[in-house]
Amino acid sequence: MGTSAFAGQPTYKMGETMFVETGVEAPDLNPTWYAAMVAKPYAPVFEMLATQGTQGRYYPYTYPVTLKDMVRFHGHDCEGTTTAANSAWVAFKLLFPDGVIDRSVLRGISGESPCWSDAVAYLTGARIQYGNLGFFKDRRYSHAIILYREDTQMAVLATWKEGINNIPGEPVMLPGKITWKPKVTMKEVEALKAAVKQAGGQPTPYQVDLMRYQQWVHVNDILERPLEESYQAQVIENFKWEDWIDPTKVLAKPHERTDTRLKNYPYRGSPIEGPK
Repeated sequence: MGTSAFAGQPTYKMGETMFVETGVEAPDLNPTWYAAMVAKPYAPVFEMLATQGTQGRYYPYTYPVTLKDMVRFHGHDCEGTTTAANSAWVAFKLLFPDGVIDRSVLRGISGESPCWSDAVAYLTGARIQYGNLGFFKDRRYSHAIILYREDTQMAVLATWKEGINNIPGEPVMLPGKITWKPKVTMKEVEALKAAVKQAGGQPTPYQVDLMRYQQWVHVNDILERPLEESYQAQVIENFKWEDWIDPTKVLAKPHERTDTRLKNYPYRGSPIEGPK
């Protein structure tokens, strides 16, 4: 697997060997002009486990991350950010069945699209400089993601289902299909995207506005129903990081990340105790 970006720790079981309280901070689900979709009934919320400062222990609480947070990080509310987040949500259901996401044990792989790679980086904490953010070797997976949990050695491939995929000429890499009817047909979306691409960076102003409107309708439409109806995930057996990533987009000597290495460090003998 190469150099680990984080200090590995034994697998924990929430409620047995680790006790974390969730829901202690309300997620920001107030719609805005740049993130109207957060108010939809199935907009994902991610409960994140953090550490107490640099080289500190785990907090006993989580904080929420929403699509609004991800839009602020990425810079705009594109369908790619939402789709990658929704894909991650179904993957996290397998990786963290207790609902508490520990970014200190995660790696991620995405396509080259900044919308997708930013989403994966934000939700996993993975970065190229630490050697735990990769890009797919096989371009057919450009609009899928892989999330890998180091402590359990589980890798999950997640992507959209056939019927909401809208990249011209790109297949859906898992077999699931939607059973509901989108407000905007994917043929319409793919035809417009193909026309914009063929325009060589000079589409008509109308095409620009129509493409934005179609994305807005599509994203909000998807979030009206459970995400499992539109996205799918599958555990990858015998996963090897090097088999999936593009070796030409890897840092030769990644940095070792040390700021979370004491996350599971022992406590003092009592809450009030001086140095020994």
